[in-house]
Amino acid sequence: MDFRQLTYFLAIVDHGGFNRAAAALYVSQPSLSQAIQALERDVDGLLFHRIGRRVVLTEAGAALVPRAREALHALELARAGVASVRELRGGRLEMATMASPTIEPLGTMVRRFTERFPAVSLSLRLALTPEAVVEMVRTGACELGLLVTSSPPAIRDVVPHHVGDDRLVLVTPMDGPFPPGRAVRAEQLAGHRLIVGQRGTGIRSYVDDLEAQGIDIRIAVETEHRMAFLPLVLGGVGLAVVTQSWAALSERSGALVLDLEPARVQHNVLVSRKGQLTPAAEAFLEIADPPTGDPPAADPKTADPKTADPQAVDP
Repeated sequence: MDFRQLTYFLAIVDHGGFNRAAAALYVSQPSLSQAIQALERDVDGLLFHRIGRRVVLTEAGAALVPRAREALHALELARAGVASVRELRGGRLEMATMASPTIEPLGTMVRRFTERFPAVSLSLRLALTPEAVVEMVRTGACELGLLVTSSPPAIRDVVPHHVGDDRLVLVTPMDGPFPPGRAVRAEQLAGHRLIVGQRGTGIRSYVDDLEAQGIDIRIAVETEHRMAFLPLVLGGVGLAVVTQSWAALSERSGALVLDLEPARVQHNVLVSRKGQLTPAAEAFLEIADPPTGDPPAADPKTADPKTADPQAVDP
């Protein structure tokens, strides 16, 4: 058993098949198949069930996944420690993130990190729910993860770092049903068509709470694609509740952004693996989570006066 075989094995798991794994690794499929056959001989058991063009992990394969990730992570630690000597002259950082914080605070974090460590490659992988982010970090698929939640999450086996809060706002067409400059009360959303995310997200939980209060919410579109919200709103499909960090982009695109009353706050939480991290992950945490515990300041070019003033957020 060698690290090349483990790398190939995890590529098949992560990409869902031999063809896509071979393409991602830039190797031929016969070479990939031969490596897996050799690995199966080493472990004395089948790792995949071949069902047509599909592959499914066997029980032995499922047991090997976390061990393979641990082995490759240990190798990455060794390589990073020797080659970088904490100077971060290269390397790669895998990070899971939900869609909502991709503009902020992730945008500021990534900008600061890449300015300071331009030789390090960042890989941002989408996770749809807080639980998915935690699972990707816990299992070693990613070293760090950024999630958004409306309440403190029950986090086990990872280390949480609070990196700021973000209010929810309502995005409507410019000629929508509500006047500009005036907060929209929750009950005023009754009867209006809304564009919502999938269950398990903080934004969706706000809409579900309205329904639980007896407010007649009508869901026009449910989508996992957060970038679809804005064009759907501008197209007149419905209204959308998003985090304040999307306000500037929405307004530049010609939408109207309104406060919600009562205010609802989302918590941005960066999670890291327990135990030793690679130098790149440690450096990213230092930038994202200052020793004072204060969240990183917003970029002055895009900062919103409502979010810059702590009195503007109702905890």
